[in-house]
Amino acid sequence: MSDTKLKSRPESVLEDPGARAVATLYAESYLSAAAANGQSAPEQELDSFVDDVLGRFTEFAAILMSDAVGRDEKLDLINRVVSVRSSEFFANFLRVLARHGRLDMLPVIREVVKRLQEQAAGKQRVRVRVARSLSQTAREQVRTSLRQAFGFDPILEESVDPALLGGMVLQVGDTVFDSSLRSRLKTLQGRLVEKAFNEIQSGRDRFSHPEGD
Repeated sequence: MSDTKLKSRPESVLEDPGARAVATLYAESYLSAAAANGQSAPEQELDSFVDDVLGRFTEFAAILMSDAVGRDEKLDLINRVVSVRSSEFFANFLRVLARHGRLDMLPVIREVVKRLQEQAAGKQRVRVRVARSLSQTAREQVRTSLRQAFGFDPILEESVDPALLGGMVLQVGDTVFDSSLRSRLKTLQGRLVEKAFNEIQSGRDRFSHPEGD
């Protein structure tokens, strides 16, 4: 079992560099403003709004995130519905997003906020793909190796891919470390093909240039 499980939509959007850059800008602004306003746990209100409001009241979420609904209508909704139940700090953040047409990025911003806080605490997420689920002992060995190699406390996001046959594939940031059996077999196959090609080429060279020429 992985340490954490992300929702598929934010994860897929985070892989888009443009969306990630925009979400990071708003996430950093949110955390900076929270610190300036003495908000000790800004992620809690953001989590609650995304999960308990947008996640449960899908019609309300659709209105807030729809391009067909005007900015003023969204601001009115925030003032009438959200601000009476949230802190003024959080309501102001939603108003900023509404004015810039970015309310639809709230789930992604939430994920970036989490990652920024993890990084500030010396943690980093690492994707781990394995052919079969890791035992607790193997999982701890992976954590220890990553901690020693990179100096951060890894949060493993484990997924099972039987096609790997064995071994594992680690992704740390944008860098992939592939030690899977499938990868090693492909490398071995490439070497065998290269060896065979060299032997064929060597035979051709001997045939073209017989001894004594």
